[in-house]
Amino acid sequence: MKSVWTWGGKFFGHIDGEDLWTYDGKHVGRLNGDEIYGRDGLYLGEVMNDDRLITNNAKRSWRGYSFTPYARRVGFVPYTNYVGYVMYAGHQDFPGPDEF
Repeated sequence: MKSVWTWGGKFFGHIDGEDLWTYDGKHVGRLNGDEIYGRDGLYLGEVMNDDRLITNNAKRSWRGYSFTPYARRVGFVPYTNYVGYVMYAGHQDFPGPDEF
């Protein structure tokens, strides 16, 4: 299990195998390589720098396989936020865990 933060530095949750979970226990995404797709198969973003989540605007129309989310897990107290990185051109910050 690997903890992940948004590009802006907000703690998001963790990656367990190929699944993305919020810190409050919601299964919100599935990885295909470094790319993350939502339950409807729409592109959400990707993992960069090993533990940061970012969205590439050029990939917003991409689709992967849809999936049925797992039941909620027990949540936990979020880790400390980090300082955000400078945003790359053509990208935007990954949605926060409270947006799912």
